[in-house]
Order: sequence, then C-alpha cells, then structure tokens
Amino acid sequence: MSQRDTLVHLFAGGSGGTVGAILTCPLEVVKTRLQSSSITLYVSEVQLNTVNGASVARMTPPGPLHCLKLILEKEGPRSLFRGLGPNLVGVAPSRAIYFAAYSTAKEKLNGVLEPDSTQVHMVSAGTAGFTAITATNPIWLIKTRLQLDARNRGERKMSAFECVRRVYQTDGLRGFYRGMSASYAGISETVIHFVIYENIKRRLLEAKAPQNMDEEEETSKDVSDFVGMMLAAATSKTCATTIAYPHEVIRTRLREEGTKYRSFFQTLTTVPKEEGYRALYRGLLTHLRSRIQRCPDSGVS
Repeated sequence: MSQRDTLVHLFAGGSGGTVGAILTCPLEVVKTRLQSSSITLYVSEVQLNTVNGASVARMTPPGPLHCLKLILEKEGPRSLFRGLGPNLVGVAPSRAIYFAAYSTAKEKLNGVLEPDSTQVHMVSAGTAGFTAITATNPIWLIKTRLQLDARNRGERKMSAFECVRRVYQTDGLRGFYRGMSASYAGISETVIHFVIYENIKRRLLEAKAPQNMDEEEETSKDVSDFVGMMLAAATSKTCATTIAYPHEVIRTRLREEGTKYRSFFQTLTTVPKEEGYRALYRGLLTHLRSRIQRCPDSGVS
C-alpha cells in the first residue's frame, strides 16, 4: 500500500470519526450514565418479601428515554454534549491512528500470511486497536468523567482542565490510564467486527458476475453495492458489539471518580454479584444506535 493510500486512511478515518462524534454525543452521554454505578435508582412498583416478612423495594435503573428526560429536566440540553470537547480532540487522532495502523499491519502481514485472509484481518485489527488505545486512553478517561459529572441547572460544570487536574492530584499519571485493561479486552469487538465485515464484503464482491451493462443498469448496481456494504458494516458491528459489550460497562466503572472498582476481573465479578448479570448490558440499545451510525470505526473510545 502506498504512502498516499495511508494518508487517505488517515484523513477518512479522522474526518468520519469527528462527524460521528458530534452527531452521537447525546447518545454517548445517556449510555455512559446508564453504565455507571452512580446512576440514580428508582423504586419499582414490585415489592419483594424478605425471609422475615419485611417488605423491601426492588431498585431498578431508568431506561434510556427516562434517563434522557431526567438529564433534560435537571441539567438542561447542554449536558447532552458533556465530554464533546475531549471527544473532538481525541476522535480524529484515534481513528487516524487506528486506520493507519490497520492498513500498515495488513500490508506487512499480506507478505507473510495468505493475502487478505481472516488471519490477516484479525491480527491487523487487533494491532491497530492496541496501538490506538494505548495512545489515546487519557482523552477517553477525561471524556467519561465529564459525561458522569451530573450537576443541576445553574451549577458550574467541571471543565476538562479541572478534570485533568483532579485526576492527577488524586491518582497521578497512572490515573489517566484507568480502564485501559477493559479497552484492551474490547479489542475482541474490533476483531470480530472486521472479520465479519471483510468476509461479507468479499462474498458480495465475488457475487458480482462480470457482464455487459448499459449506463442505467450500471448506476443501479452501484447503488445496490453501496447498500450492500452499508448493511454488511451494520450487521458485523451489531454482532461484535453485542458479544463484547460487557467490557464497555466495566470500562466506565473503572473510570469513575473515587470508584471501588480496581481491575478488569474484579469489576467483572463484582457487578453481577451486586447488581445481577443484566447490569453488564445496561445501555446496550443506546450503544448500538450510536455505534451503527458511526460504523465502521475503531471502537476504542
């Protein structure tokens, strides 16, 4: 792959990621609130009886629409764009690093393994994900902290610079890399996504039988190919995200300020024990909506 092709990947990945970050920011804020341990719990109408006969309330978290309504009522519309600054700062370089690393790794591996094979795509995606995560984790930690900073209307919101200062004062430089282990675990999502996507894309290309077409038929086939690629991207991203989603919840918990969660596996066992296994999938539907709209992406934020 030429240097020009690599630069195209850099520009395309950075530009697409920036636009996607702006459009999906409200969904990201709602998703992060749903994933956190600090989400306000509400008493349901169902009353459970304890062994001694005392009545206790089942505490259930709000759904995405309820969470959105609460943010609008208590914090105002601007809170739906909390963390957008760090997102814009980080999304372009993270996507650029990812796609550049992916194309470079793919080029080198094609000379060692079977060209464009599943193994090539898998290792390339994993390498690119690891590189982008390591380089940009501090930015995503700040974004998450800002999104979780829930303050009522009229109260001064925490700025990104204040957040950086608080993280450094509390945990030092190591604090900026909280949640990175969960992000590494999330590389599996990226690997699954690209393997499925590349396979579907290859099958679509192989199904294109060479034949003579007039201009109108050629235009119609181009549209059909575009729709097919979009469906391939959406399908592969949905499958990969659903399988690997728990790492998203774990990452958010690890990035919370003053969190009791210390490591990936400790969080993986603590959350189901205290809140049930369904807690590992809080915000999944909101996450799917935001991811599919930005698909394909690096999945490292």
